[in-house]
Amino acid sequence: MPTTDRRRSSRRSSNGSSPSSQGGSNGSPSAGSGSSRANNGTSPRGSRPNQANDPAPIIPILARRVREVEAKSLEGKVGPAKRTKFQVIALLVREERARIKTDAALPGAARTELLKRLDGVATILAKTAAHDTSLLRLLDESAVPGPAAQRMRRDWLIESGAELAPEDLVIEASGPVRPAVSAELAAKQVVPASVPARAMANPFLAPDLGRASRLGDEERMSGQLARWDLMDPLYRAFEQGAGGAAASMELPPLPLVDRFSPPGLEVMPHQARMLEAVREGHRTFLLADEPGLGKTAQSLLAASVANAYPLLAVVPNVVKINWAREVERWTPRRRVTVIHGDGNDVDAFADIFVVNYTVLDRHLSWLSTFGFRSMVVDEAHFIKNLTSQRSQHVLALAERIREGSPGGDPLLLALTGTPLINDVEDFNAIWRFLGWVKGSRPAPELMRRLEETGLTPADRGFYPEARSAVIDMGIVRRRKVDVAKDLPDKRIADLPVELDDDLGRSIRASERELGQRLLTSYRRQLAARGTAAARNEPLAVSVGESVEVDEELMRRVALQELESSKTSGAGGGENVFTMVRRIGQAKAALAADYTAQLARSVGKVVFFAKHIDVMDQAERILADAGLRTVSIRGDQTGTQRQQAIDAFQKSPDVSVAVCSLMAAGVGLNLHAASNVVLAELSWTAAEQQQAIDRVHRIGQDEPVTAWRILAAQTIDAKIAELIDSKQGLAARALDGSDEAITSSDSVQLDALVHLLRQALTGPVRR
Repeated sequence: MPTTDRRRSSRRSSNGSSPSSQGGSNGSPSAGSGSSRANNGTSPRGSRPNQANDPAPIIPILARRVREVEAKSLEGKVGPAKRTKFQVIALLVREERARIKTDAALPGAARTELLKRLDGVATILAKTAAHDTSLLRLLDESAVPGPAAQRMRRDWLIESGAELAPEDLVIEASGPVRPAVSAELAAKQVVPASVPARAMANPFLAPDLGRASRLGDEERMSGQLARWDLMDPLYRAFEQGAGGAAASMELPPLPLVDRFSPPGLEVMPHQARMLEAVREGHRTFLLADEPGLGKTAQSLLAASVANAYPLLAVVPNVVKINWAREVERWTPRRRVTVIHGDGNDVDAFADIFVVNYTVLDRHLSWLSTFGFRSMVVDEAHFIKNLTSQRSQHVLALAERIREGSPGGDPLLLALTGTPLINDVEDFNAIWRFLGWVKGSRPAPELMRRLEETGLTPADRGFYPEARSAVIDMGIVRRRKVDVAKDLPDKRIADLPVELDDDLGRSIRASERELGQRLLTSYRRQLAARGTAAARNEPLAVSVGESVEVDEELMRRVALQELESSKTSGAGGGENVFTMVRRIGQAKAALAADYTAQLARSVGKVVFFAKHIDVMDQAERILADAGLRTVSIRGDQTGTQRQQAIDAFQKSPDVSVAVCSLMAAGVGLNLHAASNVVLAELSWTAAEQQQAIDRVHRIGQDEPVTAWRILAAQTIDAKIAELIDSKQGLAARALDGSDEAITSSDSVQLDALVHLLRQALTGPVRR
């Protein structure tokens, strides 16, 4: 419930400031706490006893404070405390301008002079925002002030001598977590058919009756920090840094016995240490490892170690299928179900549920009551905006899981290589998800850790201690360069994506059509031999029996189709080349989105594609994401190409090099990046390897990861498999590898044989 400040003093102390002017904005004890509505700047204020001397005593205060913010902006980026001050100045300028314009007691000349003084403050605000453009949104009248801003506004008004109306003394928490299902979403909710069946199978879930009393004891904790506004000091603690110390909690030593690896796999040392922390009882993690260090595997194994099932994983659409595959790889004894659309094929008896952000809103009702014991949010920076529906849905689900979990202690993991996008306040939503912050206050556990420091924000030593207290709540951050000894120097990571739109369905239909065309040719050539196929008899047989096929004839038919495709061009109908190009076009947006995520996480990225239209689309998407790119294409002059390379290698402002596989696959040095995105597949292992070697070369001091974007349930995945088999052939021939040598026929030919075999062994079409 809201609490109201009882101090209504309109007197100023001998030095010109009220007692409360020392609080709120600078981290000293605030006069009020609790939550209520956010002030929108339109509430009436009481009378001013000193108006006879100065009809607008707030203006000198605003003039002093705006100069402070301006000076800070000239030094660099404005921090959280000064951003709050900037917003309050803008808010009070609007309020005071409206009051002055409607004050009939003011003479015309006095009104003009006061408005002129306010315009001077407003001009400085505009100039400051020009130095730091992120401040522009705080000038918007729709920007809702948070609790710290409300306290600051109240204290400045009291300092000016204003007697405030009761509603101006109420401080409201910002960004409340909405109910999991709002009224407007209720009609949109769906319940997969198998969910009621699971509920019926286990209708008597024992409640944890001790939770409420334990939380009550924690909530009633009091100490020297109880009346301090602590969020700004916590942000400042991270903003100021800690003398180069890493923002990563102390993890247990590497266990002597590997308790975590599934059969046939082995977790890396840095992963094992995080899992050991889970085994010892730690339950909340901001896992901020760089991409390529196995955050997904760590999350899945953490749920296994904690026996925290069922597990809900909220992930971007681009990695949804990959999550399901990682479950099968790292926890093979656990069942996974992926929620698509309305969830018609959801297996409610699974252990792990994977849902993407886009469809989350229609499944909130049953997810919030299902009884999850753990939750993972992948790419957790997606929820940084507390006013977005995506953020509200995730936070509401996390709160429901905390409420329903035994002991109120579920396993919660936020995965992101970029926990901060704009400023340190981006931490807020993640901290709320993990339960470290509640409303505008640290949650009881974090509050207890802060109290144990014995310090307050008035003490200089508070800030490194507060930073350590938050980190020890569960921030884990490792870089590739720090754990390189655990990693291969170069690796390819496949990222399957789902083409779940009209274009994706069209591609799969075209694959079936091409397979049927190959099958018709195959049967026609069999006809000369008088086989059963000549009479169009079924070639597919019942389960358990083998299908008799002529491998030599299959390859002959595939070769004829391949030669025809090469000579017919685009006008000859769908063929393997046009189909692969369409797959590349369909993957372009997903590959570009993932590239943007990587660029924000680890810095520079090299993006490879085969076709110009895929490169064009990627550049548009990356530009819309605010990332600067350079392009390396076949139609450039040598000078243009070198300028693009130099910009990528030397300029910190260039994030992505968008490259043609053919034009940039050889002879270039792009080792400023250690991550490569292969948006389209080459037809040869050599071309793929040459592209990766643009960054994996002399001068590269970090492990290199190539992220290969694959269209699931299409020929794209088969082509990747074929390329890898050819890579094995090269290893055997050149490096003395013991890998088996596979067919040396072209990837195109093998891909067509694959389609024909699918048609031969698939459902019979009469």
